[in-house]
Amino acid sequence: MKYNIVLKFEVEGIVDKPDVIGAVFGQTENLFGEDFDLRELQDKGRLGRISVEINTTKGRSEGTIIIPSNLDRIETALIAAMVENVDKVGPYNAKFQLVEIQDIREEKIKRIIDRAKEILSNWSKVRTLDIREVIYEISSAVKTGEIIEYGPEKLPAGPDVEKDPELIIVEGRADVINLLKYGYRNTIAIEGATGKIPQSVIDLAKQKKTVIAFLDGDHGGDLILKQLMMSNIKLDYVARAPAGKEVEELTGKEIAKALSNMMTVSQYLKKQQEAQQAIRDAIAPETKQVSVTNVSIKEEQIQKSGQQQITINIPPNVVEEIKKLPGTLEGILYDENWNIIEKIQVRDIVQKLENTNDNRVKYIVFDGVITQRLVDLASSKNISMLIGARIGGISKRPKNLELLSISDVIS
Repeated sequence: MKYNIVLKFEVEGIVDKPDVIGAVFGQTENLFGEDFDLRELQDKGRLGRISVEINTTKGRSEGTIIIPSNLDRIETALIAAMVENVDKVGPYNAKFQLVEIQDIREEKIKRIIDRAKEILSNWSKVRTLDIREVIYEISSAVKTGEIIEYGPEKLPAGPDVEKDPELIIVEGRADVINLLKYGYRNTIAIEGATGKIPQSVIDLAKQKKTVIAFLDGDHGGDLILKQLMMSNIKLDYVARAPAGKEVEELTGKEIAKALSNMMTVSQYLKKQQEAQQAIRDAIAPETKQVSVTNVSIKEEQIQKSGQQQITINIPPNVVEEIKKLPGTLEGILYDENWNIIEKIQVRDIVQKLENTNDNRVKYIVFDGVITQRLVDLASSKNISMLIGARIGGISKRPKNLELLSISDVIS
């Protein structure tokens, strides 16, 4: 393990350790999809055994919870924020607050630095060096040294490019180095706009659950994306650097923002088409007639078989409700006539469907990730449509269930 997430908690009632652990697992489930399910992460060895110390006084419980993490810094911070969101333990109100994230490797790093100083001291007869310069050179060398050469083309790649279920495709070696600097170890570079995507990248993408193209915010990035689209590569999402910037020069915050704003291929193409149409409309305005009784949704899927169009009518009042959902972590259950049955927290949707025999529910709209587990459950309950903040890695799509993102509806 690399980190320990340390949180303190207070509960307005008497509870035991299993109650605290159960609340953490239950209230974080489905917030960010299967990839961030705590049980799944424990099964894969990405999180360690959760330990709880608890004291009870005057009818209240308080204590400390420690979660060992083998994730990278960004993912570890996300887990910490998810646990801080827990607000109940059993029937009692609760408050969780992060104390610190301990770097388990810190002592090891201190020993290495002390040894480096000793080496420099003994080396003084040969050359006198500025310690800050040496530390910088050592740090840069470590990052560069983590790069591997992948495939017969010897493509620059991060050390986790084969074992990580997610793959980030970038343009060049400098992009890989910059992403490594901020903890992204699952990258591979196609080495420029050469007119052909390396076969090693195409083969590697077929093995991955999620494939992201992360490209510069300039015309060169447009060309790379065009090459990817024209090849036979499996591509799920597109992320772009800010306009005029390159991936190799982005800060950690800019990288995280670009990846959080990534779009599915169909969403990205739709946005590009709308932008081009807006330009044409500005040059040659024309009269348009817009329906006010429904919303028509067009979902384009890039497949060898061609394009598919799905048209669904959603009442305007429902669209207005959907626009209010982002950022609320809430969901709405509708009947076949788009009448509201119930408003519900995202974390309770799966449990609600598992425990209910109410066959009135036909549409579910929620501020969360559509996961395979939810898809399978909704299909078994004869639900017609799921609309979520994002569609996760879905390997099996039932024919009786439509999947849409919120952006598909309100964009």
